[in-house]
Amino acid sequence: MIVWMDDIVFKVRENGKVINKTVYLCVGLNKEGLKEVLGMWIGKNESVAFWLGVLTDLKARSVEDILTTVTDKLNGFTETIKSVFPASITQICVVHQIRNSCRHVVWKEKKEFTADLSNIYNAPTKEAVEMELDNFE
Repeated sequence: MIVWMDDIVFKVRENGKVINKTVYLCVGLNKEGLKEVLGMWIGKNESVAFWLGVLTDLKARSVEDILTTVTDKLNGFTETIKSVFPASITQICVVHQIRNSCRHVVWKEKKEFTADLSNIYNAPTKEAVEMELDNFE
């Protein structure tokens, strides 16, 4: 199974104050090629400690093995995943890779840069990827 793991922060009103709440989300791709929401959890902020609880919960609910996890680059996340699913391989999601790459590009060139990256990661074959990489400026 491939599992995408990410979170989103929402501002919510609690006891008359506006605070941040983090929604943790896991979506799995099963053997039949169908995506399934494996779960949603609410916490205070993103942390590997909370993710450990999420992973432990998945294991307790009969997720036997995760072949690949797709995550952001949260410090210590890969090690946390491996502590529960030791055979899992972690890959950084494309969106986070692009965001990280854009930090090194001047503003006026970001649109063209992201379009070029899109051509690379959407290429249908290895040969097409190599051609797009050759065209990448």
